[in-house]
Amino acid sequence: MTTTSPIEAPPRDRGRSRRELTASTVGSIVESFDWNIYAVLAPFFAASVFGDGSGKLLAAYAGFAVGFLARPVGSIVIGRFSDRYGRRLGLLVSMSGIALASLGIALLPTAAAVGVLAGVLAVVLRLIQGLAYGGETPTVAAYVTEAAPVHMRWRYSAVAYGGIVIGSLLAFGTIAAMYAIFGREALNDGAWRWGFVAAAAVGLFAIWVRRSAPETESFEAMTAELGTKRPPIGTVFREHRWACLAMLGMTISGTIPFYFALLYMPVYGDNIGVTSKESASSFMTLTLALVLVTMLALGWLADQVGILVVLRIGYVLQILLTAPLLLALKAGSMPFWVVALVLGLLVAPAMTAINVYGGLLFPPALRAVGGGIVNATTVAVFGGTFPLLAEWLHERGGYGVLPYYVTFASIAGLLGTFAALRSPSFVAAIRGNTATIAPTAVTA
Repeated sequence: MTTTSPIEAPPRDRGRSRRELTASTVGSIVESFDWNIYAVLAPFFAASVFGDGSGKLLAAYAGFAVGFLARPVGSIVIGRFSDRYGRRLGLLVSMSGIALASLGIALLPTAAAVGVLAGVLAVVLRLIQGLAYGGETPTVAAYVTEAAPVHMRWRYSAVAYGGIVIGSLLAFGTIAAMYAIFGREALNDGAWRWGFVAAAAVGLFAIWVRRSAPETESFEAMTAELGTKRPPIGTVFREHRWACLAMLGMTISGTIPFYFALLYMPVYGDNIGVTSKESASSFMTLTLALVLVTMLALGWLADQVGILVVLRIGYVLQILLTAPLLLALKAGSMPFWVVALVLGLLVAPAMTAINVYGGLLFPPALRAVGGGIVNATTVAVFGGTFPLLAEWLHERGGYGVLPYYVTFASIAGLLGTFAALRSPSFVAAIRGNTATIAPTAVTA
């Protein structure tokens, strides 16, 4: 029986498509806000949760890194669930874990009250969030990929992943508001908890939005043909090696520069003595807003000229400019705001593409779990360890390595664009030949 390919056929109902995009975007907002509020608030709750001592901030960042370790497991469990039973159900499960863990962190006892148990509980809650995020990210990618009309797929990708930027804006905005309301001393004394209360609240709002979101028509078509039968997970590595390599490069390039340019820059500027964390954090809201606008513009451009053109130009600029900009910042020959803004804008091409790019690399029957395993493992290795690695280098006088480490990530992303051209699913999708993809989904 001949059926419509469950991969690229866009929904004909534009209202339905918009609801799918809204459900994806609001989830990305919560994902970014809930995950990054931990990193932003770490300097304030480190002593309260992990105890006094010179290593308290390192311990807090270690908790940040530990959460990433659970992501690969979550990508397998929730990603497989999403591939079998639906993108919508997978998104509801993952968001519930994210919101509940944030509420748990807000209610943590202090180290003064329960000793090391406070830190242990914080790590456990971060592990729960890691499991949820491991499934959230690839399921959102699959959802957007299947919801987007072919002629607007990169605009949809930009809007959906733009939620990550909005979430980061909310995180910095929350910190600015908490500074204004409570002051630094009160934040250190426990007012930091309100940040996690806010994170839990927006998570509950996302769950409410997703309850009314439809399943994608592409997934429904695949389920009508295959039921819940899916290829073994090992197929991801045996038959989609080039897709895995392309996803590896994209994730490295979308993780290290993102954490450095859009989250860690205030700490970096403070550590090298060119600005304070407080003033730099306030400026980052403007940077993030401009990055979001740039992503939307690049999404439109990619729909006109092709995503590989946009990505490769962006990667080349990152490779050429990252180290010189940071060296000029350290030398005092370029102001912090200029460097932070340019580095942020250079991250925009990868952020524009990553959702749909990752979704197109794998056939639909393996779309969430395939992209999820590679993405979550890579993020755990390169993203979760980044703040810890950066602080470790700073304490040992090795800060000069960071500009080149970020440049390495851009090189990995550029190489990944060539690996993508060896993925049959990706090539067929960007050439508009969806018919060649459907058999892969059935027989893989």
